[in-house]
This record gives sequence, C-alpha cells and structure tokens, in this order.
Amino acid sequence: PVTEEDLRTQSGHITPEDVLGLRAATRGYLCKPEDNIYNIDFIRFKIRDLETSTILFEIAKPPHAEEEEENRDADTSAGRFVRYQFTPAFLKLRTVGATVEFTVGNRPLNHFRMIERHYFRDHLLKSFDFDFGFCIPNSRNTCEHIYEFPQLSESLVRQMVECPYETRSDSFYFADNRLVMHNKADYAYNGGQ
Repeated sequence: PVTEEDLRTQSGHITPEDVLGLRAATRGYLCKPEDNIYNIDFIRFKIRDLETSTILFEIAKPPHAEEEEENRDADTSAGRFVRYQFTPAFLKLRTVGATVEFTVGNRPLNHFRMIERHYFRDHLLKSFDFDFGFCIPNSRNTCEHIYEFPQLSESLVRQMVECPYETRSDSFYFADNRLVMHNKADYAYNGGQ
C-alpha cells in the first residue's frame, strides 16, 4: 500500500504501479494541468447501459472551447472534476459502455493508459485499467471502454444511496508509464427520489 502523501514526496514521476497501490481516493491532484504535455483534451463523453443501449449520461464540450481553456489559470481543478448524479437503479447495472472522444496535440502519444479507481468512503469498490495504445499527433480519437460492475450487497447499495458524493473516483492517465493527467469525480445515487 502507498499513500497520496508518499506519492507527492517521492522523487521521479508517478507510474501506474504507484497509483495501483493507493488504498483511498486522493484528496488532491497528483499532477498539474501543465503535466499534460501531449495536450490531451477530452471533448465528448457518453455512458450507456450495454444491455438496453439506454444513454445514461452524455456531455460534450462546445465547439471553440479552446479559447476559454486559456483563461482557466485561476482554478486548477477546472475541467478535472465531474459531479455525477444517478438514480439508485444505476447501482444495479452490470455492464456499462463509456465512450470517450479526445484530441491529441502535436506530439505522438505512446502507451496511453487510464487507470480508474472507484471508492465508497475509503473502501475500494473496483479498479479499471484501460489501454488506449498509440495516438498519432493532431488526431481526434474515439473509443468505448466496457465497465463490468461488481455485485454490491444490498447494505452497501443502501449506504451509497443514503450518502451522496461519498462515492469517489480517481482517473489517472499515463503516457509511456508517466502520469500526465489526473481527473476526479464524485457520485450520488439518490436522483429521482
């Protein structure tokens, strides 16, 4: 096991193995926005139930949002944090597809990988590990990752519904085994109540 503080004080860059040792959601970010030297920009995101093809969530950046990005110096979490609100039925889903569309700047992006860790309070629910592979410079890319959710006990589901935003995730993005982006989210499952 490793702590967020251990990773902040270690010399060298943060690797996938480092974040896989975390036992709790991070409080802060493990890298700065300027560490994204590849100019990776997520421009569209959609979540759907694979069994019914129902779209559960979809968001896209408006065209020409780049100008606004230049003015984000004041808030270092801008664009790196998302708050989701779902109904309790979301916790009953077994398989979800998450389609992400992103652009890459003028550098080749080798071994692009995402590790996403979901926690309720300080309990790890599930860790997902997806390999995007190689992305050519100045490209727009789309891929769908399949999330197979763990079976949750009725007691845990009840707690997650009753305690909105205590379910959290860290999404760590690596290029050549070096952390280049870190996004965070929290979740409520009491929508529609």
